Amino acid sequence: MRITGTGHASMRIDTAAGSILCDPWVNPAYFASWFPFPDNSQLDWDVLGDVDYLYVSHLHRDHFDAKHLKRFVSKKATVLLPEYPTSQLEDELRELGFTRFFKTVSDEVHELDGGLKVMIQALISPTDGPIGDSSLWVEHEGVRVLNQNDARPTDLVRFAELGHVHAHMLQFSGAIWYPMVYELPQAAKTAFGKQKRERQYDRTWRYIDDLKADFVFPIAGPPCFLDDELWQFNDIHGDEGNIFPDQWDFVAEYAKVGGTNGVVLLPGSVSEITVAGCETAHPVPDLAEFFAAKEEHLKAYRERQRVVIEHEKASWSHPEIDVLAGMRARIEPLLEESVRLAQGVGGPVRFDLTAPVEGQDVPEVLESIMIDFPNKVVRRPELVEGAPEKVRYRFRTERRLVEHLLHIDEGDWVNSLFLSCRFSAARIGQYNEFVYAFFKCLSEERLQYAEGWYESQRPDAEDITVGDWSFQRRCPHLKADLTRFGIVEGNQLTCQLHGWKWDLKSGRCLTSVGHEIRSEPAGQSAAQQTAV
Repeated sequence: MRITGTGHASMRIDTAAGSILCDPWVNPAYFASWFPFPDNSQLDWDVLGDVDYLYVSHLHRDHFDAKHLKRFVSKKATVLLPEYPTSQLEDELRELGFTRFFKTVSDEVHELDGGLKVMIQALISPTDGPIGDSSLWVEHEGVRVLNQNDARPTDLVRFAELGHVHAHMLQFSGAIWYPMVYELPQAAKTAFGKQKRERQYDRTWRYIDDLKADFVFPIAGPPCFLDDELWQFNDIHGDEGNIFPDQWDFVAEYAKVGGTNGVVLLPGSVSEITVAGCETAHPVPDLAEFFAAKEEHLKAYRERQRVVIEHEKASWSHPEIDVLAGMRARIEPLLEESVRLAQGVGGPVRFDLTAPVEGQDVPEVLESIMIDFPNKVVRRPELVEGAPEKVRYRFRTERRLVEHLLHIDEGDWVNSLFLSCRFSAARIGQYNEFVYAFFKCLSEERLQYAEGWYESQRPDAEDITVGDWSFQRRCPHLKADLTRFGIVEGNQLTCQLHGWKWDLKSGRCLTSVGHEIRSEPAGQSAAQQTAV
């Protein structure tokens, strides 16, 4: 089996029974903020796109590049479609001209022509991608690979059951806006960023240990930031709190935990994988030298893309749009239908819309808009002693970005505005996942699904015992198995899958609003199961 690196989470898998192109991403994403690193735009995409099968893991724009899919990927390709609760991925691919679809069943092995076997595991929580994320398992002639990309299943047991995996591709770097955009002292940002970076690697080691593949391929990151306004987010400044380590940093960190089977794929790298081993050829003579010159590569890349960035920026302004009226029309009908999400948010969220002022570092606030979840209206903030009313959650961003979201009728502000990092955020108290879940669901279909998903969640009746404490087996956050991901230190429980923490004495979540855990001292529970 041949694996050709095509950048970020993208790869081409070639077998004697057919070829699969996965997640091709070339064009900038999220308001021209994210670019693939290294640059993959100069590959021969006419050849790479002439494939038998296409796999798009989910709709995040660094996996679903509509412009590239339309231009370069053969419309004769059969799309391997994950089993998602909404039809949006299929609908958008059909709009691009794809007509052949193989609809997979999650966790079920399908045999295609020539003995090629595939299985797609679909994740369907409202917090998984934009209503969905997935992993692709492929087998041909005894060679098995798992392309986990940036999916975060609770475990990899289903894949391990299918036989020993020879190559495991998975995310290791950041793909979020935290903590960079938060209005915090720099020392706090660095400390939180360092914790985030460590948690990313801890999660990666856990997945690697789960599968015990012969070879591990770090993919699905990092993005790079070529706009001058975002340049500081690149991991080239010696910032230990940067959450975007690159593939070479992965190799170094992996070595610290005993990892010797890591394989880096640059765009154009080719790995030949057999049951006996893996041989890889790279388009550069020395990987260490390539990554040592990362800053120079990024500067040259920035100059090549400067016109593209400026062209995108010129398209964002729509001053003819009444933002308040537009947000009311888009959001108020969804607030009326929302029960679980509105209760989860629990208060107003304020957007401060700004415009840059020449010669000043601080932009001017043009207007503020409140999304009042308890009263289910979009309104102006009230004045309290001459100042806008206080809120627990606030976002500040350029007005033209929101104008553009309304202009294109964007139904997922997470997969556009928030991942762009072109905003700042402030909150009183802890992280609230319901805020971001709501802004992923700005369509009736998505909102109804999310409401139903949260409604269907019930406390798990099964308890486990770890150390001096008994508690529910499934994490209250995203149902991770705490026999595997749970770590107890004193009276505190940490779920390593996402780093969430609980105080076991009170059951209170220390990471987010809500999400209490059922817990008590060991020996007091009538129904408990000891963790192995």
